[in-house]
Amino acid sequence: MAMECDDWGVGGGDMNAVPDGVVQHILSMLSNVRDVAACACVCRRWRDCVPYLPALFFPRNAFDAAAVGGGAADEAIGRMVAAVSRLRELVIYCPFSMARLPAWLAMRSASLRVLELRMDAAADKEAAGGGHLDCVALATGLEELRLWGVLMTNAPAWGRLQHLRVLEIVGAPLRDTAITETVAACPNLTDLSLLGCDCSGDVSIQLSMLQRCRLDFLGGGNCSLLLSAPRLESLEAQGFTWISLRGGHNLRRLSIAKSTGRVYKVDTGRLPDLEYLSLRGVQWSWAAVSSVLQCASEVKHLVMKIEFCGDFDVLQPFPEIDLVDFFNGHPKLAKFEIHGAMFAALCQKNSLKNLDSRFCIPCLEELLITVRSPLNAEQKLSTLESLVKYSIKLQSMVIRISQMKNCHDAADDFFEEICKFKYINYRKVRIE
Repeated sequence: MAMECDDWGVGGGDMNAVPDGVVQHILSMLSNVRDVAACACVCRRWRDCVPYLPALFFPRNAFDAAAVGGGAADEAIGRMVAAVSRLRELVIYCPFSMARLPAWLAMRSASLRVLELRMDAAADKEAAGGGHLDCVALATGLEELRLWGVLMTNAPAWGRLQHLRVLEIVGAPLRDTAITETVAACPNLTDLSLLGCDCSGDVSIQLSMLQRCRLDFLGGGNCSLLLSAPRLESLEAQGFTWISLRGGHNLRRLSIAKSTGRVYKVDTGRLPDLEYLSLRGVQWSWAAVSSVLQCASEVKHLVMKIEFCGDFDVLQPFPEIDLVDFFNGHPKLAKFEIHGAMFAALCQKNSLKNLDSRFCIPCLEELLITVRSPLNAEQKLSTLESLVKYSIKLQSMVIRISQMKNCHDAADDFFEEICKFKYINYRKVRIE
């Protein structure tokens, strides 16, 4: 039986001297169900604060295996959800029965605003691929929804979740049509994250309110993305072969990567407000690279980590890139991280011999250059010297020697020249 709080002294005083509002505020900071259950057993006054808790969090180890197998865990979750009459946030990481989820959501449909479920922990995994996600529509005021390990081969019947602002799905096999229909059911999303998902085909997303988007798709197959989001400010896209962006005029951060396979085409339109651009991958077509670089002429922070070019299976080096034209085309560039392949391409065009005396790199402050080969050592050293000479605001140049083949004396000689260069420009240059 819960005891009265009169016997509990705090700082020599009586617990009853603490106003109810203060006690409720302190206990409202609890969300872990283990802590909530412990506090509810302290006294009747604390137990009476449970209905006013805003959040419940069931960690993976909330119940032992026997409780899960015997159904006691589901009963405990149901009792806790029923006890918290003003529940706004429900997070379940522990194993549970999907068949019980509709009842829990129906109980708190009016107040629930945040829902997060680990579907891979569902006790009845066979049901996870069925229509039990349809019950999410019961929480009509839901603003944030996060699902882990859900099987979404078909779009759930959510109708229209008008209040949903944040949707995050992690580690899920998805069909392209299911993605399109699911996103269409959430027309007012501002944040969309599909992370570690396995999907192929054509993904089409049209969201007028979307501001931040993270799409991380697995697999080396061909997957295309058509994204229409006029208010988009940040986009991270991983795993796509073709990307078409409509309405990216407000975009400030853009990251495109593909760890396996090729990137054939990227169509973004002009990006006048872009501040950060990252291009990564094993192989990109040069048309895709040059298209993005031309559209991002106002970029301030550029990361280039692409290994090879080429439109087919044959891996090809970068074509020659005119150093002067490149920096004239990106006058606001302040931070530049450049991988060995593009650095080698910048070194091949010797436009510095007939250089206009007015040329300078006006905004460049930080350089990170990865060098992987001693080939064309003289041209590379000349480029390094030019970058230091013409970057009038340069504060730091880091030269990273990475995976250089040391099978002959050329590598040693090149590294010795790099060390001399570093010694001459010791205030700005360092070697990693």
